[in-house]
Amino acid sequence: RQLNPKVSAFQRRFVGEVRRCEEMEKTFTFLQQELRGAGRVLGPCPDSPRAPLAREALRVQEQSEQLAQELREVSRNRASLRGRLQELRQYLHVLRESQRFTSLPAPPGSPLRPRALSEREPILDPSLHQHLDRKINFVAGVIHPWRVSAFERLLWRACRGYLVASFVEMPEPMEDPATGESITWVIFLISYWGEQIGQKIRKISDCFHCHVYPYPESEASRADTMSGLHSQIQDLSVVLEETEQYLAQVLDKVMLALPTWRVQVQKMKAIYLVLNQCSFDVTEKCLIAEVWCPVRDLTQVQDALRQGSYKSGSSVECFVQRIPTTESPPTLIRTNKFTAGFQSIVDAYGVASYQEVNPAPYAIITFPFIFAIMFGDVGHGLLMFLFALWMVLCENSPSLRQASNEIWMTFFEGRYLILLMGAFSIYTGFIYNECFSKATVIFPSAWSVATMANHSSWSSAYLATHPSLTLDPNVTGVFQGPYPFGIDPIWSLATNHLNFLNSFKMKMSVVLGIVHMGFGVLLGVFNHVHFQQRHRLVLELLPEMVFLLALFGYLVFLIFYKWVKFSAANSRVAPSILIHFIDMFLFTSNAENLPLYRGQVAVQTVLVVLALASVPVLLLGTPLYLCCRRRAPRTGCPAVRRGSRRRGSAGGAQWGLTAGAVPVQPVAAGEQEPLLEGQEAGSSVNATKEDVESGGHSPDAEHLDFAEIFMHQAIHTIEYCLGCVSNTASYLRLWALSLAHAR
Repeated sequence: RQLNPKVSAFQRRFVGEVRRCEEMEKTFTFLQQELRGAGRVLGPCPDSPRAPLAREALRVQEQSEQLAQELREVSRNRASLRGRLQELRQYLHVLRESQRFTSLPAPPGSPLRPRALSEREPILDPSLHQHLDRKINFVAGVIHPWRVSAFERLLWRACRGYLVASFVEMPEPMEDPATGESITWVIFLISYWGEQIGQKIRKISDCFHCHVYPYPESEASRADTMSGLHSQIQDLSVVLEETEQYLAQVLDKVMLALPTWRVQVQKMKAIYLVLNQCSFDVTEKCLIAEVWCPVRDLTQVQDALRQGSYKSGSSVECFVQRIPTTESPPTLIRTNKFTAGFQSIVDAYGVASYQEVNPAPYAIITFPFIFAIMFGDVGHGLLMFLFALWMVLCENSPSLRQASNEIWMTFFEGRYLILLMGAFSIYTGFIYNECFSKATVIFPSAWSVATMANHSSWSSAYLATHPSLTLDPNVTGVFQGPYPFGIDPIWSLATNHLNFLNSFKMKMSVVLGIVHMGFGVLLGVFNHVHFQQRHRLVLELLPEMVFLLALFGYLVFLIFYKWVKFSAANSRVAPSILIHFIDMFLFTSNAENLPLYRGQVAVQTVLVVLALASVPVLLLGTPLYLCCRRRAPRTGCPAVRRGSRRRGSAGGAQWGLTAGAVPVQPVAAGEQEPLLEGQEAGSSVNATKEDVESGGHSPDAEHLDFAEIFMHQAIHTIEYCLGCVSNTASYLRLWALSLAHAR
């Protein structure tokens, strides 16, 4: 618990140590980025090291900063060497490729080559010097291939054609220092006349980020330059290789030490953050901390404090003392690898208050089953089940647990959830009789085509003109009883297959949804009984159940009643449940829609009146009761604390907790004397003396603000009444998505 709420985070006692930990974490982040840049993956810490002492922390800080400094220097040297080596190679390619543009004719006595009019004709032909009054100059370099066309066009326009530009691709690709991509650069050689044109060419080259290199005029100078470049490239390659080897050695040291350092610094930072939440007594000899701790873990806390005192060499042991309080403890729900996935789904909607019913155990069954209603298919469910089973059987594999892909980790952490979803999908797939959306004949069909054919005397001419034949269940022997399990496979051949499934799945979704919501509301019984708020059973739970069952429970009754009362013989005169349900809210009857039973209109009127009457009871019952109870004279009855609640999204299910918790106050060092002035030994830092004497219940503990209670109850009433309607309609997605999956 935070015992220094009025102290700024930058003014607390251990803020310097926290900053030191953050600086080390920044250094660790830089080291990890260097490892990632070198293509190395940092593994997890093989063991669980303890938090370092102050001297060890200084050693870790010094070593990490030294390694980071070495990496910075080596990386900087390697980058400069690579850049210099790339420039030398580009320069060498420029001289090689431009040699054929500026090469002189063969010496006398050698065989003459044929002269042809070509763009590749050497521009330093001596015969051309007779027509040139000015000296020819050159600009050579490399340019990005994407900029060649624009560069050439601008040169031509700016210099008005007083130049000769030649372009050729480099024989091998090289890395772009800006992006790191491998690019095939383009070599250019520009010959021009006049110094002003040369200045324009150089300025345009700079604008296009060209790498311009000096170009010797004579062929002998170019040959000497190329030989010098060869020797420089060899020397730089040797130095770069040694630099790479030294960098690999430094990275190996980082790989070995960084996982352990990160865990140690994280633990040390967590300790200092906790110490910043503690407070000192007036003598500044005792460090006081208030902690919520589960009752079953109290012995572990005491043992840990005892071991800490022994290892730190303290002459006085830390001690733990339970203190009374009126605050509601935090929620702790213990999970394992099987229940963690389901609990995280429940927590995504809201964490239950202390000691409320936890709906996660029920969600272990309801969540996969409701998913399977939408995903019912034996084949698809089997694939999902086998995939989850493989993850469960190989869950201890390091390659699966240490994967960095976020999507994969989501699947892996929910492997047991996917396993049950696949198993339930196989079950509902057998009910739907679908395997990869195809029906399977596990049992013989209950419909007899032969009996219908014998009864109808279908002729060959009739069969030729009627591609679809109707099986009448009213004919004796055509329908021999219900299919043993699931839907009869003959429905997959029927043209009215979709109409049949629409009616079946729509009613099934409504029935399951209302049962699910009713179960959620009934879970509130455990909360009301546990918190000794029995008035809520009458003023909240009863109106909620009346509202739900009088409207939507009656709808479920109509569905089953219609299924039972009407058979194939009188199905054509069966009334519409939807029209009856609409007339129920309008307090009318429809002559064209026959009633299902006698007195149906009167029964429906009474149910609607009961549902409407339950709303004001739900809205005003609890606030008025608490207001009257507060004004009543005290007779020594035990006070009842009003527990905070958070309701589920479907049906108002109240959520709860598993284990109890009590506040714990460990004290470090000092004698067992009053911790603060004006308080007795053992009292809480944020509890008064009267609170301790009254057992944690102050005289104002039962003070209830009527406006706040009424506002809370009004929000709950509106949410519940609208939720019953919207959630019932929302459960129809089971029908819609099931049909979409089958299609």
